[in-house]
Amino acid sequence: MNPPQFHFFILFFLFLLPNHHHHLVSAIDILTPGTPLTKDQTLISLGGNFELGFFNPGNSNSWYIGIWYKRILPVRTIVWVANRDHPLTNSSGLLKIGELGNLLLLDEDSGTPVWSSNQTKDSNTVAQLLDNGNFVVRHQDDADSADFLWQSFDYPTDTLLPGMKLGWDSKTGLNRNLTSWKTANDPSSGDYSFVLDTSGFPEIFLTDKGIRIYRSGPWNGLRFSGVPEMKATGPVIDFTFVTSKDEVYYSFDMRNNSVYSRLVVNYTGFLQRFTWIEDSGVWNLYWYARKDQCDFYKECGYYGICDTNASPVCKCMTGFEPRNPQAWYLRDGSDGCKRKHGLECGSDGFLTLNNMKLPESSTAFLDSSMSLSDCEKMCRGNCSCTAYANSDIAGSGSGCAIWTVDLLDLRQYAAAEGGQNLYIRLAASDIDQTSNVGSGTDSNGNAKRIIMIVGIVVGCAVVLSLVTIWLVHRRIKSQREKRSAINYKGPREKSQDLLLKAPVTLSKREYSGESTTEEFELPLFDFSTIALATDNFSQANKLGQGGFGSVYKGTLVEGQDIAVKRLSKTSGQGVEEFKNEVRLIAKLQHRNLVRLLGCCVDAEEKMLIYEYMENKSLDSILFNQEKSSLLNWQSRFNIICGIARGLLYMHQDSRFRIIHRDLKASNILLDKEMIPKISDFGMARIFGGDETEASTRRVVGTYGYMSPEYAMDGIFSVKSDVFSFGVLVLEIVSGKKNRGFYHVNNQLNLLSYAWKLWREGRGLELLDSTAGEKFDSYEVMRCIQVGLLCVQEHAEDRPDMANVVLLLRCESAPVPNPKHPGFILGRRPDHTSSSSSKQDESFTVNQVTVTIMDGR
Repeated sequence: MNPPQFHFFILFFLFLLPNHHHHLVSAIDILTPGTPLTKDQTLISLGGNFELGFFNPGNSNSWYIGIWYKRILPVRTIVWVANRDHPLTNSSGLLKIGELGNLLLLDEDSGTPVWSSNQTKDSNTVAQLLDNGNFVVRHQDDADSADFLWQSFDYPTDTLLPGMKLGWDSKTGLNRNLTSWKTANDPSSGDYSFVLDTSGFPEIFLTDKGIRIYRSGPWNGLRFSGVPEMKATGPVIDFTFVTSKDEVYYSFDMRNNSVYSRLVVNYTGFLQRFTWIEDSGVWNLYWYARKDQCDFYKECGYYGICDTNASPVCKCMTGFEPRNPQAWYLRDGSDGCKRKHGLECGSDGFLTLNNMKLPESSTAFLDSSMSLSDCEKMCRGNCSCTAYANSDIAGSGSGCAIWTVDLLDLRQYAAAEGGQNLYIRLAASDIDQTSNVGSGTDSNGNAKRIIMIVGIVVGCAVVLSLVTIWLVHRRIKSQREKRSAINYKGPREKSQDLLLKAPVTLSKREYSGESTTEEFELPLFDFSTIALATDNFSQANKLGQGGFGSVYKGTLVEGQDIAVKRLSKTSGQGVEEFKNEVRLIAKLQHRNLVRLLGCCVDAEEKMLIYEYMENKSLDSILFNQEKSSLLNWQSRFNIICGIARGLLYMHQDSRFRIIHRDLKASNILLDKEMIPKISDFGMARIFGGDETEASTRRVVGTYGYMSPEYAMDGIFSVKSDVFSFGVLVLEIVSGKKNRGFYHVNNQLNLLSYAWKLWREGRGLELLDSTAGEKFDSYEVMRCIQVGLLCVQEHAEDRPDMANVVLLLRCESAPVPNPKHPGFILGRRPDHTSSSSSKQDESFTVNQVTVTIMDGR
């Protein structure tokens, strides 16, 4: 019996069963001209993997035809939407095979077409939902995939499934790409797209309203050169990239068909790969981009190399220097680098850069048949050639890619991470100064090198001696001059010498008892520069004060606003904070962490210079009745997600695992766009790669944010920060402080009050009335539930920040029910002295951090 006859037999049989007719008819996988699909019916693929039908997201009044996983419950994970930009305004829709053999979605009340597939000009067609999630229109008697008349896989929405192709097809003229939903509850076309650029050396871009914000790097035979994680997929996923005259596309397949995986462009601008974990019933975030600073497109400009293992992350390669030195030393590398010496075509050489993400490649020349040596000869013979590389690194390498433009979006990985060799054209004078060169770069032999090296060593020794003498003399003179600098009242004069372009060296660093010596490339500001910038540290410029000292606003002579953290000379605690903060923040680069511009160390003066945050600290707005209305729900949600991303970077994605230990509202700063920045790393600790927790006899932190195990036993871990984050989430939602908040009738602190409301199904009552009337109630409840998960009493029950980010941003990820929160930090009024209560009611921009000396 052929397939059409078989399905006809099933339909005939089902119509003979009136008691179960409706339920069973909805379980077929084929739509025929005589059996349209209504709102109460669905198609189910033959193997039961996928289901197609009508749905309305969230509390929306709009209806859509979509495809979702049948076996994944209770959360419905939508993978394709037919009429994403043409919703039905009511539930009376009808999906049918039209007279021209195409799919038609009609408003049943008016009979008006809302959406249709392309015309097939063949009336003898059926539509079938396949078990791979593809919805196809085909001839009734022809199930060959090569003869499909139309398929949903050619018109993806935000999700790439196994077997789907992302890219160009010359036969259909289609360039298939992914486009995000507009919001979590609106599947219409959003701002973010994942698009394959087929020109030059093909690669994929993530765009925001058409502007490129992330680049995969070209396919190098094994993986995209900017996605080294693709080599570590093991026995799970097979990746395919095809380049031919007929098509250019990327796709993936699962080695085990029982494992579900999907690649999604999220409406918040992230590219995410999820895999379904059957045992735990959750979508696991398997991989995502953009995950660090170097994932941002053009982060270090032309010829600048981005390296997350360096500090700062942007560096110029040999033979190049910053195009904008002042911005560069203030850690803005977007202007990139420029050549120190011009190229002279006949005598140029090549610099070998290892473990590289290849540069932006839309204009690159590509020849898959050439060897690397032939590629070098072609590049050497073309005076416009700026770099070359193997186009395929499989085996011993093959193929040729040549760039004839300025190189953009370069990134270098650690040796174990991936990347490939890239050969950069350099002037002969620059090649002579480096030993990191490729073939054909040395025309004078080893003798010249030896003579040059000896000369350099001798010259350096002489220069070093002179510099040492000069520094000693300058130090003595400087100490005399700086004592009177604070009394300087003269006019501000612009001087490029006010910022000393020298790295700061801090020796004998202590990390968990180990002594090391490191150098951080932090700009060293002259004391008089800071005195001028802050108007001699005037009270008018004072932003706040803490246990470490005071913070002042300043303006450099170039016009840049800064925040100056000046260590108090009488603060013993502040000295350790200062050292610790320089140790840590110099290593951290993330858009949700405050940026350290430099420091000033001069005699007894120690200062840290930060980027200035126009909206000051979160607590100064959130807990201020007159200002809290500035934070509507969308702003609050964005702040929560930004803090979560910053913590995830500290815990997982940075060079070191950093535990903040003093996360609180006053340590979250807001820039002019209300983007949150985690600040104050004076209490932070570095964990080793295999460390999960540690203990201390000196408990530091702030009441109301400390986890129970840390406050009581001095045990801290990433889960300590997770607890503090959970408190912050509940504070941001409610607009109330955890410490000092007591529910009138129940004498509950904020955590127990939120727990009570959530258990009673009244969680929305926690939302601050000043957050406005426009909010997504599902999103608010999700945040409250995530906050309660983070403040659970036992550390092992709390999620890590990777899961927190997933739960906040992925609507389809199921949120577990929280257990009892840790109430250890909540005191009732009768346990608190009047002086303490009074102190709780006062709140400054820089809340004092307490240190508890454990007497054990």
